[in-house]
Amino acid sequence: MARIDLVDLAHAYKPNPSQPTDYALRPMDMSWEDGGAYALLGPSGCGKTTLLNIISGLVRPSHGRVLFNGKDVTDLPPEQRNIAQVFQFPVIYDTMTVFDNLAFPLRNRGWKESELRKRVEQVAEMLELSSDLKHRASGLSVDAKQKISLGRGLVRPDVAAVLFDEPLTVIDPHLKWLLRRKLKEIHHELKLSLIYVTHDQVEALTFADKVVVMTQGEVVQTGTAQELFEAPGHTFVGYFIGNPGMNLLPLTIRNGVTTIEEHAIGVTENVLNALAMGRGDAVLGIRPEFVECSLTEQAGAVPASVVFVRDLGTHHLAEFRLGQRTVSAKLRTPLPLTQGAATWLRFPPERTLYYLNDKRVA
Repeated sequence: MARIDLVDLAHAYKPNPSQPTDYALRPMDMSWEDGGAYALLGPSGCGKTTLLNIISGLVRPSHGRVLFNGKDVTDLPPEQRNIAQVFQFPVIYDTMTVFDNLAFPLRNRGWKESELRKRVEQVAEMLELSSDLKHRASGLSVDAKQKISLGRGLVRPDVAAVLFDEPLTVIDPHLKWLLRRKLKEIHHELKLSLIYVTHDQVEALTFADKVVVMTQGEVVQTGTAQELFEAPGHTFVGYFIGNPGMNLLPLTIRNGVTTIEEHAIGVTENVLNALAMGRGDAVLGIRPEFVECSLTEQAGAVPASVVFVRDLGTHHLAEFRLGQRTVSAKLRTPLPLTQGAATWLRFPPERTLYYLNDKRVA
């Protein structure tokens, strides 16, 4: 296991990059603690797999360094970095038994058979593969084969890190949930350093202790699930995480008055000064969970009209029209809302965030 440091790291697939859009990975500094469980989260093409392949040694960064426990491994090939990598699709030996597949990485490193057997049986039990150890891998389902791939990545206790590149893509949805929980249990038991790439926010937030959110080759925030949900530091994080994502409403500031779609809202003096002094686009952000709705005018509320309401059992999901903008709300207390009805929306100050040029204003 190892602490991993990325120092002034950047990567471009084209020569002589001159602007941010030329980079597959924009310049970054990052540290991952020994024994931590991390997720790289973002849409397709944001640079997640490129970053993972740089850590593993499959790609050499065009700029910066990769350190394992303070040692520069930037120029070392994968086999000299002592890492394990699990890919999107199963990588196993079909002609071998499940036991031999799991034992293969240990036999290559000269483990004694007695110690090898104990370790293989331990990992197989964790992944619920014990009953299949004597079976050939070729006769198993895709789900089971991917569990073997996971086991091959986890079986070596001395790896610097185990890297997962969207390993549950081919797994049945219900089994995905079980395997995510199982991986978390394995992490707590074995204390391995795990880095997990995914575009699925549920996978990332339920698996990782810390989630690294990426977009367009840039790391925009690193934090716990609670931090990313309650205090997104970038508008992309607010939009990407949550279902539905955060409401982002452009603000206008004139003569010390802040408005949304010509309706004045109250903001603190500190926020007003920070937004007014900065240059660029000011935005109000609030999660649908925190939007308050009333059928009568309330102090500090803005008028809106109902677009639709859906009963989802645990809550009502409503969408409102506020000028030219839409606002989503998750309402725990049902209201007699009909399409086109006039309502009033309030954004509680303690749950409302403000952004300037996509970055949160403290």
